[in-house]
Amino acid sequence: MAKLNSLVSRIFGWGAGLSMGLVFVIIFVNSLRRYTVGQSVQWGEELPVYLAVYGVMFGVALAYMQDRHIRFTIVIDFLNERRKKIMFAVGDVLMMVTGVMLVLSALAFVERRGDTMSSGMFGLSRWLGDVTGIKALDALGTLGPYQYALVIGGAMITLAAVLKFIERVTALRGQ
Repeated sequence: MAKLNSLVSRIFGWGAGLSMGLVFVIIFVNSLRRYTVGQSVQWGEELPVYLAVYGVMFGVALAYMQDRHIRFTIVIDFLNERRKKIMFAVGDVLMMVTGVMLVLSALAFVERRGDTMSSGMFGLSRWLGDVTGIKALDALGTLGPYQYALVIGGAMITLAAVLKFIERVTALRGQ
């Protein structure tokens, strides 16, 4: 179980790091272009925002896996260790429910608004589709792929809560 938790944590960490690294590179290159050429790329303003949402989702799941998230423990701190672990396991179950609800609500959101055009990304997606011949890349010009960050984030937080729950229950049984 420890190997699985470590692997999932590394994946979440890489996802958060890659997202934030791409945000930095895009903003840096766009800034250089703006000050050297006098013109920035159209998608350079919008894409970092979407990538940051993905980065936050990966980071939230990583923080949950590492138990480094915000937690109010003023009442729990008065409990003994066993009851404290039970309360944290109950919190994991509540987080699983919250993650599933996020997935379901995000899917409904994507179904309603996913085909809305993203003005900053439309030109890039059309260009990518024309250059590669892959017309499916035109979808990058809509909000759907970026709204899926919430679906993926909900799934990741649900997975993180399931793994933490198993870890806590296993530790409780070992006592």
